[in-house]
Amino acid sequence: MLNHKAAIEGNPFHRATLADVVPDLVAVARGSKPADLVIRDGKLVNVVSGEVIPGISVGIYGSRIAFVGKDASHLIGEGTRVIEAKGRYMAPGLLDGHCHIESTQLTVTQFARAVLPLGTTGGFFDPHEISNVLGLKGLRLMVEEARGTPLAAYMQVASCVPSTGPQLETTGAYIGPDEVAEAFTWGPDVIALGEVMNFPGVVYGDEKMLGEIQATLRAGRLADGHFTWPTGDWRLAAYAASGITGDHECVTAEDVIERVRLGMYAMMRRGSAWHDVARTITAHTEHGIDPRRLMLVTDDRSSESLLDEGHMNFVVRHAIQQGVKPVTAFQMATINTAERFGVARDVGTITPGSCADIILLDGPLADVNVVLTIAAGQVVAEHGVMVTELPAFQYPEEATSSMKLKRDVRATDFIINTPLDTGIVKARVIELLENRVDTRELFRELNAHKGILSELPHDLCKMAVIERHHASGDQALGLVAGVGFTEAAAIALTVAHDSHNLMVIGNDDDYMALAANTVRSAHGGIAVVTSGGTTILPLPIAGLMSDAPFEQVAEASRAISQALIQAGCKVNYATMTISLLALVVIPELRLSDKGLVRISDEGFQIVPLFVE
Repeated sequence: MLNHKAAIEGNPFHRATLADVVPDLVAVARGSKPADLVIRDGKLVNVVSGEVIPGISVGIYGSRIAFVGKDASHLIGEGTRVIEAKGRYMAPGLLDGHCHIESTQLTVTQFARAVLPLGTTGGFFDPHEISNVLGLKGLRLMVEEARGTPLAAYMQVASCVPSTGPQLETTGAYIGPDEVAEAFTWGPDVIALGEVMNFPGVVYGDEKMLGEIQATLRAGRLADGHFTWPTGDWRLAAYAASGITGDHECVTAEDVIERVRLGMYAMMRRGSAWHDVARTITAHTEHGIDPRRLMLVTDDRSSESLLDEGHMNFVVRHAIQQGVKPVTAFQMATINTAERFGVARDVGTITPGSCADIILLDGPLADVNVVLTIAAGQVVAEHGVMVTELPAFQYPEEATSSMKLKRDVRATDFIINTPLDTGIVKARVIELLENRVDTRELFRELNAHKGILSELPHDLCKMAVIERHHASGDQALGLVAGVGFTEAAAIALTVAHDSHNLMVIGNDDDYMALAANTVRSAHGGIAVVTSGGTTILPLPIAGLMSDAPFEQVAEASRAISQALIQAGCKVNYATMTISLLALVVIPELRLSDKGLVRISDEGFQIVPLFVE
């Protein structure tokens, strides 16, 4: 499991491998040795059998479960802690089957502090955000920090650094087959190849992408997917033939059904701004698809939404509200996820021998009201509050000095030159879509005057992506609709998936320059500039994460949202959606530092801003 000797020295949350503690667990189960912790008289949510069983007790020794049964009195000794469940539900700790911790703008430690009280005790995390900035060094930092937390944190190796190729975007690092193979030598908690977003590369035989998948399979690991072409033709089968066995880019019931029929796991996503569960869950509730290969995931949740809504507890509750039976919904966030990644012996169930990751829930099961969290055999949270301290993790200077611009940003950098001196020009526009990861390509007729784009309509903003990893000075300009600014405003952010260059959006060139330089001075982050002033969320770790406590980051994130709302942008968790406008692997139109990228059935291509 997660207990590599070098990583566990002094770790209070060490998870013992089952093989190492077999004699102890058996001795505890027969009563020859006292349990460390006993939970008595709970209603067991048995995700293995799909039933709720009353009057069950659980005995824990160290980080693992020794006993599950009706009477645990023979396990109790002088030093045994006893928790009276008093008929509350006992369920396995929730698992997030696909999550990017960096999207919360939190470090792994602060993420653990945020989600453990909500019942999340583990997950399968793809650090491809920090990997695109720092490469394997960034991934290694995330792995090392995670090992010091109570989370059953399984890390994935970023497959797409860059997400497509250097001709379409500039990143801070490169990961190929050799780097993937190296990362898998770090230990079994590096469990899979992260989402393979370059799906055209897989289908049409790109050497780098197929080489990474081969390195993964040779290491005995799994490969995760990201496939956004429409359902119904041969290409998904070709993608699955590569060995990719799961995909979170399901947005319709048909997407789910097609993946399951091909032997893949379909991940149904409810992030802060990606609201896909309500549509995709109908594959089970209306079409009758067997739920054993269905998983609930978050993908991306902001720290603000963790505070407002929750984490996997929120997603499970939401699935139940869509008509899923409560026990089935819990299976989609526990055993199904563990089985997909081949670790059901360790996590995802309350069974003898498994890791002691258990949550107690008050009230109806459908409410998913977590009142106590046990992770790695220790009570870590009660009534929504952490009751144990987590060790601090120090990020090196290399991680906190990733902001490299050639010079300060100037208002003149946002002047858009036109192919026509004066008259009407036809321009491509990226349309932002609320609560969706995709965009729409629009065409608008605009006014050119003296060779530049003159005053824009009120519903359009300028957009720039400026390379910030190598100080090259490269940048590209575009136009975006759907932001909603009703007054002069700008937002700049280094959270710009997945290359995480500096993205600037606004309707006032001076404000855009001020927002960009504010972010630069903060060594990364998010800044909003309006007539009321400047609001900043500093993210100095790789330009993606804050080293501040979870609560402070969440409130700073809320301040950014409020500044956007006051400027007229009422998009739900707007920064989450805005941050995807540079993600060149999701249809239809995006902007990178290389230019406008269109994603179509033919793959990826750079297209001009103006149409002749």
